[in-house]
Amino acid sequence: MTISIRPATQADASDMAVLVDIAGHGLAAYFWEKGRGPDSPDSVLEIGRLRALRDEGSFSWRNAFMAELDGRVAGMLTGYMQPDDFDTSEFAELGPLIRPLAELEAMAPSTWYVNVLGTHAEFRGQGVGTALLRKADQIASEAGAKGLSVIVENSNAGARALYEREGYAVTGERDFVAFNERGKSTKWQLLTKAL
Repeated sequence: MTISIRPATQADASDMAVLVDIAGHGLAAYFWEKGRGPDSPDSVLEIGRLRALRDEGSFSWRNAFMAELDGRVAGMLTGYMQPDDFDTSEFAELGPLIRPLAELEAMAPSTWYVNVLGTHAEFRGQGVGTALLRKADQIASEAGAKGLSVIVENSNAGARALYEREGYAVTGERDFVAFNERGKSTKWQLLTKAL
């Protein structure tokens, strides 16, 4: 099978909503549910789809690349450049679920941050994740990043192995706060790769 990678379009919003939730092991749906307002759609996936349709924000179709295998969407990469300096003065006000993630991001300034790398289950083990990470390398290099960064759960051995094969190493950890009953992790881990 041939893997191709292309920029996302607004037509990819439904796949994007599913893939970001897969990549985060339900974290996206958790936040979409928590942020539900009286006029929100009934489905959290519809909330995610609408977020993906936005032109701005970290989770926007404009920041995404879709991997296809034989014309079918197999996976997604979203990311963006991290600032050279982080304003950490408001980190104390963040909730216990988000604060460790913000602290880890701040440990990797001037990197291209892999915000989401997700693959549909039936396409795993076929090189989709590797192809998307190599696209991230290309984007980061073109953007002048000093490296790349990503945050994973310590219990996600498959993701860790993929990143380590591509040259990433653990450079920081923070405590993991469980957001659902399926959580097995104890730490968030920052992995970085120099360019």
